Amino acid sequence: MPDQEPEEPVFGLSKADGATPATPGFRFAAIGALLIVVLFAGYGLGRLNSGTGAPAAATPQSTPSASPFDESQPHTHGVTAPVGAGGTGAPVGGLSLSGGGLTVTPLTTLFEAGKPQKLEFTISGPGGAPITTYSVVHEKQLHLIVARRDLTGFQHLHPVMAPDGTWSVDLTLAEPGVHRMFADFTALVGGVEIAATLGHDLTVAGAYTPVTVPDPVRSATTGDFTVGYEGTPATESTQPLLMTVTDGAGRPVTPEPYLGAYGHLVVLRQGDLGYVHVHPEKQPVDGKVKFWLAAPSRGTYRMFFDFQVAGKVSTAAWTVVVS
Repeated sequence: MPDQEPEEPVFGLSKADGATPATPGFRFAAIGALLIVVLFAGYGLGRLNSGTGAPAAATPQSTPSASPFDESQPHTHGVTAPVGAGGTGAPVGGLSLSGGGLTVTPLTTLFEAGKPQKLEFTISGPGGAPITTYSVVHEKQLHLIVARRDLTGFQHLHPVMAPDGTWSVDLTLAEPGVHRMFADFTALVGGVEIAATLGHDLTVAGAYTPVTVPDPVRSATTGDFTVGYEGTPATESTQPLLMTVTDGAGRPVTPEPYLGAYGHLVVLRQGDLGYVHVHPEKQPVDGKVKFWLAAPSRGTYRMFFDFQVAGKVSTAAWTVVVS
């Protein structure tokens, strides 16, 4: 007896089951109907997941903010904790070229003394690609501080970012020696704000003559102004520092708002150049600009106070010894 071809299943039935063989047209129609049912079922599940059912998880988003901290409370730039949190003094930044998954990379680190030169650098993320989104903090996306390692030649600059994430600024380093750049910013990575201060050395060739840090004083002169401060920084607690500005005739002058504040205070630690950037209370107190500071550790520091009068920015500097 000749071999018989196996029965062709038709949705679980075969000729041997007594079912009437399905025609090709019927089979195609049945398959089409099944596909329609599956599609409608998937659409219904999608509606349940994104409509009247449980809401879908939202993509994290962040709107650039004026400042990550309340200006009336002690805080610093480039860190994620308030000044003096836990009674351990202010956290310092700028000691490393990387942190929080971010890395600063200058295109060149060699400069000629006294010659204007463009400083270009990128801030890259964990995957190595340049970051291109930043929060605006005190009216700028990034604050750049530059100082020589003997705590001279202080500059507070604001680079401009190109669409590809490359920052650039004209920079003149007057004297030979090793200088430190501090990139102070709040990056937006995956919709999350990451406050950081990253540092990198810049080298100026030539005969290096270090300058001795001036003795501690309470008053400093810059241009036509005399600036004094009250208060004593300590490590175990946050202390107030009040800055008073007087003109050439000795008359008190109230600084104008500059970059969203009545002043900016940068503190650099001698030895490793540990960096702290502090902002004052929202309003002056009796014409004085009031900061709050917990010194990072015992040691010698230089404090640099940026303020603006009649549209011109000046910088006063003091040496402070915290014991």
